Amino acid sequence: MKKTVFLGLSGGVDSAVAGLFLKEQGYHVEAVFMKNWESDDNDVYCTAEEDAKDAQQVADHLGIPLHTVNFSKEYWNNVFEHFLNEYQAGRTPNPDILCNSEIKFKAFLHYALAAGADKIATGHYARIRQAADSFELLKGLDDNKDQSYFLHLLNQQQLSHSLFPIGELTKPQIREIAKNAKLPNFAKKDSTGICFIGERNFKHFLSEYLPAKPGVIKTTEDDIIGQHEGLMYYTIGQRKGINIGGIKGKAELPWYVVEKDLTNNILVITQDEQHPQLLKSCLVAEQNHWISGYAPTSPLQCHAKIRYRQADQPCLVILKDNQLIVTFDTPQRAVTPGQSIVFYQDDICLGGGIIL
Repeated sequence: MKKTVFLGLSGGVDSAVAGLFLKEQGYHVEAVFMKNWESDDNDVYCTAEEDAKDAQQVADHLGIPLHTVNFSKEYWNNVFEHFLNEYQAGRTPNPDILCNSEIKFKAFLHYALAAGADKIATGHYARIRQAADSFELLKGLDDNKDQSYFLHLLNQQQLSHSLFPIGELTKPQIREIAKNAKLPNFAKKDSTGICFIGERNFKHFLSEYLPAKPGVIKTTEDDIIGQHEGLMYYTIGQRKGINIGGIKGKAELPWYVVEKDLTNNILVITQDEQHPQLLKSCLVAEQNHWISGYAPTSPLQCHAKIRYRQADQPCLVILKDNQLIVTFDTPQRAVTPGQSIVFYQDDICLGGGIIL
């Protein structure tokens, strides 16, 4: 009897090709389009209606049924409120990571299993390998598109019920396969916006939910040289959008954010690219999660990323109480509180934590 797979069909080319592969492999495939953000149909940034049409065209082309589900409540309660709380606390969260663990591999997985599916599938660039008694999350083979960083919160139960059909391929290969298969969205541009929210003017979007608190901008030498619009709009290492230029007695060089002083509502900046506050050899992380279900032996020599698409960085991890103390072989630029640090042994994603 053919196994049933529910495919998360976003309207993009990656999930479309994933559906093509699943059909070719003999699965009974049903597609699910997830709408998880409520907004006006006239919202120029909202592509949900267009994506839904693309998903329907792909489903029709593949000859599979398409279900539409709305997880807006789950997204708001479990992803977006956390996103706002983190910004309000002066940190820089990554909502795509929580979106995967809470929506795509929790709410969607529960929906699919309740509807009779054996597994779910998505168009993520990652791989799953079944070891002797567990499941491992592996990097996608396309270094430019590997999405294991965004999937590091997945657990054994989620991985056991998931498939990543395109994880062995590169993006150019996916485009070529889609074109040859005459998939209607083969040339569709990749989405780069916030998960389910789209490509918005981020400053304007955030201001709709959180009150901005303008304050002063100081240099690392304690000189007041301007006004910021609200600390939530800035992140450590940021260069663009500070709007500081032509300061008397200062060189015409770029400025970089080095600190957000929440207590005094001060943004601290520097023109020194190598300032000690921009380069750190050590960080502390918490809320650690291990994909295997248990913590590794400490100390752990491995590699880590402190942001998506960063090259793997060799490091030593010490587990102390509920925190991780991570020391890098090479100082890391713009270590950002609220972002995720994700650990690897070769191609295996071990898990990660939140940078303090």
